[in-house]
Amino acid sequence: MLSQDLLDILCCPESKADLILENNFLVSTDKATRRRYKIENDIPIMLIDESEQLSLEEWQAIMQKHGKKF
Repeated sequence: MLSQDLLDILCCPESKADLILENNFLVSTDKATRRRYKIENDIPIMLIDESEQLSLEEWQAIMQKHGKKF
């Protein structure tokens, strides 16, 4: 599991937005890009080419779950 200290300094490499820890993924808080990055063996894979762009509905559900405004 990622430490809060590491989570506090990581950001989305595409938008520079904050990230939310959601299960085994980091999700960008940026509505325009809606990127989700995998975490493998406690190492975040922060490559844009290996990320996934979430649908608006899925992204909104994650933001709402974590109390983020969108």
